[in-house]
Amino acid sequence: MDYRKSAQGVLSAIGGKENVVSAAHCATRLRLVVADNSKVNKKQAENVEGVKGCFEAAGQIQIIFGTGTVNKVFDEFVALAGVAAGSKDDVKQAAASKAPWYKRGIKTLGDIFVPIIPAIVATGLLCGLLGGLSRAFPGMSGSGVFKLLDMFSNAALTFLPILIAVSAARIFGGNIFLGAVIGMIMIHPSLINAWSVGDGSNLPTLWSWFGLWNIPATGYQGHVIPVVIAVLLMSKLEKKLHKVVPEMVDLFVTPLCTVLVTGFLTMTIIAPIFAQIETWVLSGAKGLIALPFGIGSFIMGAAYAPTVVAGVHHMYNAIELAMLAENGHNIWMPLATAANVAQGAAALAVAFKSKQAKVKSMALPASLSAFMGITEPAIFGVNVRYMKPFIAGCIGGAAGAVVASITKVFATANGVTGIFGFLITTDCFVGYLFTFLVALVVGFGASFVLYKDEEEEVVEEKTEVKTASGTVLRIKAPLSGEAVALKDVPDESFSSKALGEGVAIIPTGNKATITAPADGIVESICDTKHAVGLTLDNGAEMLIHVGLNTVELKGKFYEAHVKEGDRVKAGQTLITFDANAISKAGYNVITPVLITNPDDFGSVSPVGAGKVNAGEIVIEARK
Repeated sequence: MDYRKSAQGVLSAIGGKENVVSAAHCATRLRLVVADNSKVNKKQAENVEGVKGCFEAAGQIQIIFGTGTVNKVFDEFVALAGVAAGSKDDVKQAAASKAPWYKRGIKTLGDIFVPIIPAIVATGLLCGLLGGLSRAFPGMSGSGVFKLLDMFSNAALTFLPILIAVSAARIFGGNIFLGAVIGMIMIHPSLINAWSVGDGSNLPTLWSWFGLWNIPATGYQGHVIPVVIAVLLMSKLEKKLHKVVPEMVDLFVTPLCTVLVTGFLTMTIIAPIFAQIETWVLSGAKGLIALPFGIGSFIMGAAYAPTVVAGVHHMYNAIELAMLAENGHNIWMPLATAANVAQGAAALAVAFKSKQAKVKSMALPASLSAFMGITEPAIFGVNVRYMKPFIAGCIGGAAGAVVASITKVFATANGVTGIFGFLITTDCFVGYLFTFLVALVVGFGASFVLYKDEEEEVVEEKTEVKTASGTVLRIKAPLSGEAVALKDVPDESFSSKALGEGVAIIPTGNKATITAPADGIVESICDTKHAVGLTLDNGAEMLIHVGLNTVELKGKFYEAHVKEGDRVKAGQTLITFDANAISKAGYNVITPVLITNPDDFGSVSPVGAGKVNAGEIVIEARK
C-alpha cells in the first residue's frame, strides 16, 4: 500500500493539519487528539486505504491500521501534519485535559489499578491452579510445597493496600516510598486483621473523637478506595511542603510531616469513612448481581459494552479488587466475559454474513481478538460502526451474564476475560463454559439476523475547507503518476516558478489522460494540444503543461477533448496523449501542474512528493 497516500487521506478526514493537537501510535492504531472533533469525517477515514476502523475513545480519534502498518503510516502522517511524534502518554494527557471531570476521575482510577493487574493475575492464576490440583490430588494440600505455593497465591491480596498506595503515589506525583508507608500503616500487624474481625463487636478502640465516635483498632485489608484517597492527600501535602519548607531541612521535615499528618488523618477520618462508603458500594454491586432470576446480571451484561464505549469501564477494577480482597471471589469478571465474548460473536457474524471484502477483513480478526479478551477492535472497528451488531452483542452479553449468575461463576483474579478466563475460574469451570457458549451463540445469532451490508458509499474529499486562519483550497491531480517538486523539473521556466507555483507529475502508462482538477472554465488550449489553461470556480487559475518543449510536436500524439470557453466538471477529460510515443520521440513527458495566480493566495504549497492517482489532492492554496 501507499503509506503516504493513506496518511494524506487520514489527515484530510480529520480536518487537516490545522486540526491536529497531538499524535502518537500504539501497536495497531493511530491515536490522535484534534482541536475540533466536529471536523472529523469518520466515514471518510474508514474509506482510506488500509484503515480497518475509526472510532473515538478516551478523547482520542483512534484509527486502526494493524501491526506493522501503523508505524509506517504514522511516520508519513507526522511529516505531512508537521507535528512532533508524541508518546501514548502525551496523547493521553492531551485527551484527558479535554475530558469532563468525572471521566478524568475514572481514568485516574484506571491508571492506578491497571498496572497492578499483572500481580493480581499472577497470584490469581496460581490460586486457581492450586484449587484444581487439590481437587484432583486431595493429599497434595498437606504437603510443604503446596503450602509454600499457597502463600505465594495470597501475597498480592494480603498486601494489596501497599500495591495500590505505590501505584497511586506514582499517578498523583507523590513519593512512592512514602505512599508505601501509608499503605503499610493501614495494614500494620498492631491492628486487628480486618478478615478476622467477625461481627465487629467488642473491638478495642484506636481513637475516640470526644467519646462521640469510637474508631476501632482494625486494619484495612480488603479495602481499595480509602488507600487511594489517603495517598491523594499525602501527595498534595508533600508537594505543598516541598514548596514552603526551606531546602536545607526539606529532606527531614517534609517526609516526617507528610507521614504524621497523612497517617493520623487516614486512620481517624479518611479510612473509617471511605471504608464504609466502599462497603456500601460493594454491597450494592453484589445485591445487583443477586437479584432474583438474574435480573441484575442481565442489566450489567447488557450495559458493560456501552460503558466500554463511554470509556468508564475502568471503574470496575475497584469493584473487582474489593471483591477479591474480601473473599477471593470475583463475581464481576464473568459478567465482563459474557459481554466481551458476545461482542466478539457479533463481529464474527458480520464476517460471515458480509459480502464486502473490507468488512470481512476487519470483522474476523477483531472477533478473534475479543474472544481473547481484547474487545476494542470488535466494538469500535465493527459493531459500533454498524450499530446493529453492537446491540446484538449487548443482547448476547445479557444472556451470558444471566447464566453466570445462575451457575454462581467466580474468578480468582481480575484483568483477564474470554478464553484465558478459564485459567482463573477452575473452581467453576462448567459454569464459565456455559456462560461463554451462551454469550457466543446468542450474540452471533442476534447479529446474523440483524446485520445487513450497507451500500458502499464513495466519500468525496472536500476541496474547500474553512479553518480558523482562512479557507484552504485543495487542488486535485489531473493525471496519475509520480509527483515531484518543481525544482526538479529540467526547465528553468518551471523550476524557477516564474510561471506559477505547484507540482510536476511524471505520467505512468503508455496512454495518459488529463482531467479537470475542479469545476471551471477552459480559458485556453494550445493549437498543439500540449497545454491547457483553466480558471476554476474556487478562484485558482491553472496551467497544465504536458511535457517539455513538446510544442515542437505540433499536436502529434495529443488529442484535445475540450475547446476554449467550455465549462468543465471535476474529473472531466481535457486531453489524452501517448506518453510512450512522446518519450520515444525524444521529449520529456514530465507535466507541470501550476497555479498561475499564486499572489491571490496567502500561500500555495504541494502536499508532498510520491506516487499519486488522478483525483488525489496535490496542491493546497490558502486564501
